[in-house]
Amino acid sequence: MELATKDPDAVLTAGGLGFVGLEAYWEGVPDQFINAGIAEQNMTGMAAGMALEGKTVFTYSIGNFPTLRCIEQIRNDCAYHGANVKVICVGGGFVYGSLGMSHHATEDISMIRSLPDVTVLTPADADEAEAAVRAMYETPGTFYLRLGRGGEPSVREHLEHFEIGKAIPARDGERIAILSCGAIFDEVQDTIKLLREDGLNPAAYTFPTVKPLDANCIRDLASRYELLVSVEENNVIGGFGSAVAEVLSELPQHARLLRIGIEDTYSCIVGTQKYLRNHYGMSAAKIAQRIKEALK
Repeated sequence: MELATKDPDAVLTAGGLGFVGLEAYWEGVPDQFINAGIAEQNMTGMAAGMALEGKTVFTYSIGNFPTLRCIEQIRNDCAYHGANVKVICVGGGFVYGSLGMSHHATEDISMIRSLPDVTVLTPADADEAEAAVRAMYETPGTFYLRLGRGGEPSVREHLEHFEIGKAIPARDGERIAILSCGAIFDEVQDTIKLLREDGLNPAAYTFPTVKPLDANCIRDLASRYELLVSVEENNVIGGFGSAVAEVLSELPQHARLLRIGIEDTYSCIVGTQKYLRNHYGMSAAKIAQRIKEALK
């Protein structure tokens, strides 16, 4: 809302939702809001048209609906033309776990990361999310911003610097470096507590940008740590862990990589986000167990 108040060419369009969180926006800048209804493909095509006429357009909906449902429009209408469209998903991963597989956003990072000229942002907390919104507003082109449910614990007391394409240290450590993208950092925080009880002291880095990836950071970590662990609430095929593996594959020598995420499956069960994370091996306890096994 702050950006839209300053810039009359900033527009927000939503896919038939927002009646709890967006009233202040559409009441404050009513001429810069469009409710596209439950028609996300049309919403994305419309956003591309407005962007090519000089607008900066943010599209917003939950889970898979502004992303996988619209993959052709993001590819053909937005990214191919370099349109200034910023796609925002709220509820990445298992946030909408009780609503079933159609609402589980578990392949979006993989699919959108594969599209040329699309920047993929995955902030871990509110500070990174705010910085990411400002950065993508200021940067021309097509972006994807993947949010969690909101209310995630802060990673740091103060976010000193945010730059697209740069990882951000969360804590120093020894032997193990945990690399995560997105709101699953809350599990990483608890994982670190569990590992410290066993005498292990892992470092942690958040990657609010999955594409372009901070390859220099990964190369540096691979030379200083015994084990790198990628953690994501997304399919391990083609996602953040795959991006890390691509960097490591070009190094002559490097640390071992343990990829933690959804193991190339669809979720056929329903439940809370915490329940599903644990079921699919992404709870703090299960991450800690896999790390200890990898060190044997």
